Parts: sequence; C-alpha cells; structure tokens
Amino acid sequence: MNLFETLNTTRPSLPDRYKQLSIPELEETVRRVKKEWGRRLFIPGHHYQKDEVIQFADARGDSLKLAQLSASQQEAEAIVFCGVHFMAETADLLTRDDQYVYLPDMRAGCSMADMADIRQTERAWEQLTTLYGETILPLTYVNSTAAIKSFVGAHGGATVTSSNAADMVSWAFSKKPRLLFLPDQHLGRNTAYELGISLDNMAVWDPIREELVCDGPLDEVQVILWKGHCSVHENFTTANVDHIRREYPDMKIIVHPECSREVVEASDISGSTNTIIRSIQQSPPGSAWAVGTEMNLVNRIIQEHPDKQIVSLNPRMCPCLTMNRIDLPHLAWALESLAEGHPPNRIKVEEQVAGPARLALNRMLDHA
Repeated sequence: MNLFETLNTTRPSLPDRYKQLSIPELEETVRRVKKEWGRRLFIPGHHYQKDEVIQFADARGDSLKLAQLSASQQEAEAIVFCGVHFMAETADLLTRDDQYVYLPDMRAGCSMADMADIRQTERAWEQLTTLYGETILPLTYVNSTAAIKSFVGAHGGATVTSSNAADMVSWAFSKKPRLLFLPDQHLGRNTAYELGISLDNMAVWDPIREELVCDGPLDEVQVILWKGHCSVHENFTTANVDHIRREYPDMKIIVHPECSREVVEASDISGSTNTIIRSIQQSPPGSAWAVGTEMNLVNRIIQEHPDKQIVSLNPRMCPCLTMNRIDLPHLAWALESLAEGHPPNRIKVEEQVAGPARLALNRMLDHA
C-alpha cells in the first residue's frame, strides 16, 4: 500500500437487516450503545449532517473543532465520526494511539478533497519549483486528505481553516514570496484578494492539464490556486444573489468563502460556518437572511430561529451528497458492531504520513 493512502482495516457494507429496521428501532440501538459505553464513546457530528444523525452527536462543529474535541476526550476509547473521510483522518492525527476512529460509511468522502491527490501534487510541485525555484510555500485547507497535509507539512507549510485563512496566508507570505493554495481555489482567491493581492497576481494550477493559467505575467504571480472547489458552494451564483435583491431588498446575504469570488463580492457577509451561525444567532428578532451554505445546516438554522426570516440563497440546492452517506442505519450498525467487538471502517493514518501532517496542523495551531 502506498504510504500516502489511508489504511482501512475493513470495508464491509451495511447489512441488510439495518435497512429493514424501523426508525424507532434504529434510534433505540443508538441510545442503547451510547448508554452502555458512556464516556468511552464519543460521537462528533459535523454541521452538515442530517437531523437523524446530528441528534445523537455529543458535539457539533466544523471538522477541525470536532477533531480537537475528540482529542480532548480523555476517557474515550472509540470516536465514531459523523462527517466525511478527511475529517476522520484529522481526528486520527490528533487523538492518542489508544483511541480508535471509525467512519460509519466509507463512501462518505469529499469531492473537494478528492480534487487534489498526492501524485498530482508531487508532479505540480516539481513543475512549479522548476519555474519558481524555492520561492513557494504550500498551504492546504483542512478539507484535504492526510496525504496532502503530509506533503504540505514536509515542505514547510501549514493547514488553514476558513476562519483563520487570512492569518495563515499572511504567515505564508512572511516566509516566502509565493504560495500554493490547495485544494479550494475559491477560499484561496477570496482570502488573498481581501488581503490586497490583485487577481492579476493570482494563477490557477490545472492538475489535469498540468498547466499554470494566469492573466498577468508569470513572474508577477504571488498566489497559485489549485483548481479545486466545493461542489455545494460553487453552485451558488450571482443570479441567486440578484433574485434575493429583487424579491427581498432588505434581506442580508451571508455566504461561505468557498463560494466563487463573484458571489462573495455581491454578498453582504462572507465567513466560515461558525461565522454564519453566530451572525444569525446574534441578529435581532425579525431580521432577514439568505444563507449560502449547505442545505442541512440552512434548514437547521431555520428551525432554530423561528423569530427570523431565513431562506437558502439557492432553494434548489441539494444537501452535500457525500456527507449524507452517514445516515441512521449506518450509525446504528457502526455502534452495534462496536459494542459487539467488531467495529467496521477504522480510519488509521500511517505514521509516515501522520508525522508531517501533524506538523502542518501544529504550525497552524501555533500561529492562528
């Protein structure tokens, strides 16, 4: 097995009987195991999870927060991560060796993270350093595989979150005159632009064509953006913004910085998931919001704030399909299998990958 691949000890599929159980039966299974295991079990749930799953989460949050919370659970022996693959990897990187991380469904991946694999990144780095020498520092969004985090860590770089991206990009420029930002071009572009970097000084690396695309001179490029994106957030458009402006002229539009530059520019506020949640929580009763982020979260925000008018910026938006792989039957199966001594889908990052990946994470945690 390649060292930059995650080791999965087993990949069984969901037994048919869990598909036939009723919702009350599945819920009772989850409650029973949670009660039996107590503090030996920790279930982190990402904000984008379905309500049927998030109701059982011991903590809600974004990927890094949940990984950190997992590591803080001193009595937890098992972490059953309700999120996607790279999130469970990050939890494994930060938890102790005697804490095991499991993903209820191995199909729960992230299309953005999958847009940058280690072989593409190594080839890109070889060509970019041939062009620019040792003037580039790599940064990667935490929404990336452990292999990409490891590559970045080994080359002096760090991870970033949507909350601290500005701080980390500034940090990168204090080290080198150029940066390579993986794997989300939109977060990288929006962050660099807000720090005063001209769009003309940004280029996009296309990993399929293996070429650098830019509008200005190559020697003036400061930010190299990986050609990747979030399949959910890229579907918000300026046409959606224009519609809200026409139909609800007093409504504030708040979007995630994984949206395109044009959408962020046309909106009132751009910020991380926590920024979106906090902004609406702190707004007065009667305030009106159009929210440009994942639909499960938007629907939950609507339910939790009946005193406010809240809509999705794009009402035709689907929930994150890979995140939705984690459902109640898979959670019940994972927990019951754990209780029976044969849990499926352990996520274990090889130490040769984990060491440099932790470096990338720790550089961020030490700075931001």
